[in-house]
Amino acid sequence: MNLRWFGGVVAFGAFVADQTAKFAVLTSSGPSSANSTTIFPFLDLVLRWNRGISFSLFVQDSDAGHMALLGLTFAAVTLLIWWLTNCRTLLAAAGLGAIIGGALGNVFDRLVHGAVVDFLDLHLFGRHLFVFNLADAAINIGVLLLLIDLMFGSRSVDTGTNVASQKVEK
Repeated sequence: MNLRWFGGVVAFGAFVADQTAKFAVLTSSGPSSANSTTIFPFLDLVLRWNRGISFSLFVQDSDAGHMALLGLTFAAVTLLIWWLTNCRTLLAAAGLGAIIGGALGNVFDRLVHGAVVDFLDLHLFGRHLFVFNLADAAINIGVLLLLIDLMFGSRSVDTGTNVASQKVEK
């Protein structure tokens, strides 16, 4: 199986799932709804507009800040695509695809809405931890897959540069 194509399919799936969920939330609640719907005892559905990066860090309301976040994200996606073209394991391809798809989902929001649509409110014991979306979940799952691949994946790929295994001729 071509790992680049597999990673691309994962990226496309993450992007489509994220945008479909965001469209459903926006059409059912309106662009400024503050209502909350309980999904599970620890998870609510609530619309929030994130003008920063993950976990609403570095909120940017200026045009320059908005463009800086977009530029940073495009640079990161470019690097991840390059990494995907050179990866050697299925797990790494899946992880990179999930991260790319999630990042593109959030970039799309910034371009279309000027902010990222967050709608899943995670809370435990009366404390709200963070509000996120499926793109954020895909990014986190992708990072987890890369870590698993790094820790447990096979590293026996021979690139032909192993000096110890090459015969020395005189």
